[in-house]
Amino acid sequence: MTMNFFRGVMGGQPAGPQPTGAETIHKLCDRVASSTLLEDRRDAVRALKSLSKKYRLEVGTQAMDHLVHILQTDRSDSEILGYALDTLYNIICNDEEEEQDESEDMAAAPPIPVSGKHKNVPVSDENAQKQEEDLGVLFTDKFLGDSENVTLLLTLLEEFDFHVRWPGVKLLTALLKNQCNQVQGVILVSPMGVSRLMDLLADSREVIRNDGLLLLQQLTKGNAAIQKIVAFENAFERLLDIITEEGSSDGGIVVEDCLLLLVNLLKNNSSNQNFFKEGSYIQRMKPWFEVGDDNSGWSAQKVTNLHLMLQLVRVMVSPVNSPGATSSCQKSMYQCGLLQQLCTILMATGVPADILTETINTVSEVIRGSQINQDYFASVNAPSNPPRPAIVVLLMSMVNERQPFVLRCAVLYCFQCFLYKNQKGQGEIVATLLPSTIDANSISAGQLLCGGLFSADSLSNWCAAVALAHALQDNLTQKEQLLRVQLATSLGKPPVSLLQQCTNILSQAKSEKGSKVQTRVGLLMLLCTWISNCPIAVTHFLHNQENVPFLTGQISENLGEDERLVQGLCALLLGICIYYNDNSLENYTKEKLKQLIEKRIGKENFVEKLGFVTKHELYSRAAQKPQPVFPSPEQMLFDHEFTKLVKELEGVITKAVHKTSEEEKKEEEVKKTLEQHDSIVIQYKDLIRDQDTQIQELREQVSTLSLNSEQMQNQITQQQSQIQQHKDQYNILKLKLGKDSQGLSSSHGEGAHVNGLHSEELSQLREEVEELRRQHTLQHTQLSDKDSLINTLRCGAAAAAQTAEGGAGGSDNTELLGEVESLRSRVQAQCAEISQLQTERLELIRRAEAVSSAPASSSESSADTVTVSELESRLAAQTTEAERLKEECRGLREGHAGLEQQLASAQSTVAIEQTEKTKLQQEVQESKKEQDDLLMLLADQDQKILNLKQRLRDLGETIDEDEDEIDARDQFGEDDDDDDDEEEDEENND
Repeated sequence: MTMNFFRGVMGGQPAGPQPTGAETIHKLCDRVASSTLLEDRRDAVRALKSLSKKYRLEVGTQAMDHLVHILQTDRSDSEILGYALDTLYNIICNDEEEEQDESEDMAAAPPIPVSGKHKNVPVSDENAQKQEEDLGVLFTDKFLGDSENVTLLLTLLEEFDFHVRWPGVKLLTALLKNQCNQVQGVILVSPMGVSRLMDLLADSREVIRNDGLLLLQQLTKGNAAIQKIVAFENAFERLLDIITEEGSSDGGIVVEDCLLLLVNLLKNNSSNQNFFKEGSYIQRMKPWFEVGDDNSGWSAQKVTNLHLMLQLVRVMVSPVNSPGATSSCQKSMYQCGLLQQLCTILMATGVPADILTETINTVSEVIRGSQINQDYFASVNAPSNPPRPAIVVLLMSMVNERQPFVLRCAVLYCFQCFLYKNQKGQGEIVATLLPSTIDANSISAGQLLCGGLFSADSLSNWCAAVALAHALQDNLTQKEQLLRVQLATSLGKPPVSLLQQCTNILSQAKSEKGSKVQTRVGLLMLLCTWISNCPIAVTHFLHNQENVPFLTGQISENLGEDERLVQGLCALLLGICIYYNDNSLENYTKEKLKQLIEKRIGKENFVEKLGFVTKHELYSRAAQKPQPVFPSPEQMLFDHEFTKLVKELEGVITKAVHKTSEEEKKEEEVKKTLEQHDSIVIQYKDLIRDQDTQIQELREQVSTLSLNSEQMQNQITQQQSQIQQHKDQYNILKLKLGKDSQGLSSSHGEGAHVNGLHSEELSQLREEVEELRRQHTLQHTQLSDKDSLINTLRCGAAAAAQTAEGGAGGSDNTELLGEVESLRSRVQAQCAEISQLQTERLELIRRAEAVSSAPASSSESSADTVTVSELESRLAAQTTEAERLKEECRGLREGHAGLEQQLASAQSTVAIEQTEKTKLQQEVQESKKEQDDLLMLLADQDQKILNLKQRLRDLGETIDEDEDEIDARDQFGEDDDDDDDEEEDEENND
C-alpha cells in the first residue's frame, strides 16, 4: 500500500492490474505499424529495444517483421535505423553483454569497448543456455527466410553514420555465428557484397574497424571462395599494416584478431598461400619475431599474439601443403632471414615455455625436407661457453625427464624434420657414434641418443629409439655403419654391439611391469627400421643365438591386451629376418626360420599376431600426420614414419611366411630366368638401337642428296633459259648485220650519199662489235658457272659414293647418275652452240674488214679521207681485239675438253661405286634377315616369359604390373622398328 501511494504521488502508474510484457510489446508493434509520425515510430522502436533483452521471445516473435519494414522504409532517419538494428541484434545474438548506455548522446561519447569483443557471461543453468541458443537460431532462420534481408543489411553498411553502421556490423556478425553457410551463400552472390565488408577495415573509427575484423573472421570460416575474394581485395596489405600500427607482437587484442583472420585466409587455401608468397608478404613477417634480450614479464596478450604468428608461419610450410608450394615458402623464409630470426628465439633465454615449444615446432616445419634450411640449422650454435650445436642442446632437453612433455615431443619432431630426406644430416648423426669420431671432451648427439636409449626413463628410451631410427630411415649406408658401434657395458667385460645391446634391453624389460612396454615398443621399432632392407644387418641380428628363441617365445606366449602390441612387433621383426634373409647363415635360412614358425607358433597364429600392430587404436592416430602429438606420455607408442614401414611390409611378410620350399625354388628359378631374359633383351635392344641410328643417318644422307639434286635441276633450268635468251639476241644481231651489209653494197655507186652512209655503217658496226664483246664476256661467265657446276656434280658423285658404302639410297644414286648424263649432254650442246657463235662472229669480222677495204677514191674531199683513215685505224684495233677474243675462245675450248675428261673419270668412279653399293645392299639384306631371326628369337623368349609369369600367377605369386607394362612397351617398340624396316624396304624397291 505504501509503495502504491508513493507511485500515485510521484506520478507513477495507478494502482491496479498492470499490463503484461507481451501486451506492451503488442501495443508497441501496433504503434510502429500504424503511426504516421516518424517521432512516434522512433519512440516505439526505442521502447522495443529496451524490452528486447528481457522479453526476447516476445519481441522476436511479434516485432521482427515490423523492424525489417522500418529498415526498408525509414532509410532517411539514422536514429530509428540504429534502434531497429540494435533490437534485431538483441533477439538474434546468443552472447549476453553488459547493459549499454541508452542516452541520446551516445554518438558523442559512446561507452564502447575498443576491442569490439563481447565477453560471455557463464550461465549456471545449461538448459537455459541451450534454450537461449535455440532462440537465436530460430530468429536467425526467420530473418534469413527472405534473402533480401541480408542484401538490405549489406546496403545499410554503406551508411557512414555511426548509429547505423556499427549495429549493422554486429547484427551481420551474429547472423554468421548462427547460420554461417547460409549467410555466406547470400553474401557470395551479392554484387560487391564482400567489397562492402572490406571497406570496414578502412573505417577511421576503431570500434567499427575492430568489429569488422570479427565479422570477416566469421565470414571467411570454411569458405575458400570468399577467402580468395577477401585476399584479392588487398586484405593481406591492410591486415599487416594494422598489425604494424598496433605494435606487432606487443599490440593488443586487435593484433590477435588480425592474425586470426590471416590464419583463416591462408589455412588449407593454396591459392591464397601462393598470393601471400608472391606478394612478398613473408618478408614482412620477420620483424614480428625480433625479440629483445630482456624476455622477462611477457604479458598474456603478447604470448597469444606470438603464438598466432608462429602458427601463421606453420600454415605456410605445413606438411599437408603441396611439396612445391612448401619448398618455395621455405626458400623465401631462409632468404629473408625469417628462419634465422626463429633460431634466435630458439636459443634465447627467458622465453616462455609454450612459446619456446611452438617455436621449435615452427622451425621443424620450416626446415623439413629443405636441404639448405637443414644445413643452416645444423650450423646454429647455442650462446653457451663453450658453444654447442643447437641440435645437441635440444636433444639434451628431449632426454631430460624433468622437461615438460610437450617440449620433449617438440624437440623429437624437430630432430625428425632435420633428418627428413637429409642423408647428409643422417651421416653426421651416425658419425658421432662411430669409434673414430667420438670426442671424449664434448657431448655429441650420438652420446645423448645412446644415453636416452639406455636410461631408466621409458619416455627417454622411446624418444631416443625413434630419433635414432630416423637417422637410419631409407639410408642403407648408415644402417651398415651403425653396425660398427660398440658399447662398453661394464668394467672387465668385452664390449657389445649396439644392435645386441638393444636386444639385451628387450629381454631385460620383459620381466618388468608397467611403463616398460613403451621402452620395448621403441626398441622394436628401432630394430625393425634398422634391419629392414639391409641383409647384412639381418645376418648380424641372427648371428646371436639368443635372438630368434627370444622372439619366438614372445610371439607364442598368451599374454594380456597390453602385451599384444609387443607380440605384433616381435612378429614383424622376425618376418623382416625372413624376408630380407640372404641365407648366409646355415642355421637360420629362410626355410629353417619358416619351419621354426610353423612348429612353435603356427603360421596362422603368426599372421594373427602380426595384424595386432595395425589394429591398435594408436596406430591410426600416428599415421595421420608427421608431428608426434599425444595426450599423455603413456599413449606415445607409434611413430609416423614407422607406420609407413609397417604398411609396406605386412603384406610381403605374410606371403613370405606362407611360401613352401618348392615355391621358393620355383621363384628362384623364375627370377634367374627373368634375369637371363632381361640380359638377352637388353642386348637385342642395344643392337636394334644401333641399327635404328644407322638407318636414321642413311635417311639423312639420302635427303641431303635429294636436296642437292633439286638444286642442280634448278640451276640447269636457269641456264637453259639464259641460253635461249642468248640465241634470240644472236638471231636479232645476225638479221641486223645482214641488212646492213646489203645496204652498204648498194650504196657504193651513189656518190652523193657515200660519205654519210659509210659513217653510219661504221658506227653501227662498232656498236655491234661491242655487243659481240659483251656477249663473249657473258659466255665466258657462263663457262665459269658450268665449271663450278661440274665441281658440284663431282662432290655429289663423292657423296653418292659414301651413301652407297652406307647401304642405302640406291634409287637416289641411279637418278643422280641419270641427271649427270643429261647434264653432260647439255654441256656438249652448249659447247656446240658456242662454237657456232664464234664462227658467226668471225664472219661478222670478215664483213667488217670488207667494208673497211671499200675504195676510198670515191671520196673527193680531204675531210672524207681523214674520216676513212680514222675508221680504218679503229677497225684495225677492233680486228686486234677480235684476234685476242679468238685466243680466249680457244683456251676456253681446251679447258672445256679437260672438264669433259674429268666428267668421264667421275662417271667411271660412279660406276665403280655403284658396284660397291650393290654389294652393300646385299649385305644389308643379309643383316635384315639376321635381324628377323633375332626378333623371332626374342618373340620366343617373350612367350616363355609369359608362360613363366602365368605359372607364377597360378602359384599365387603377385606379378608387378609395372614390369608387364615395360615388357609390353618393349614389344610394341620392336614391332614399330619392324614396321619402319618394312617401309624402308618398300621405298628401296620403288
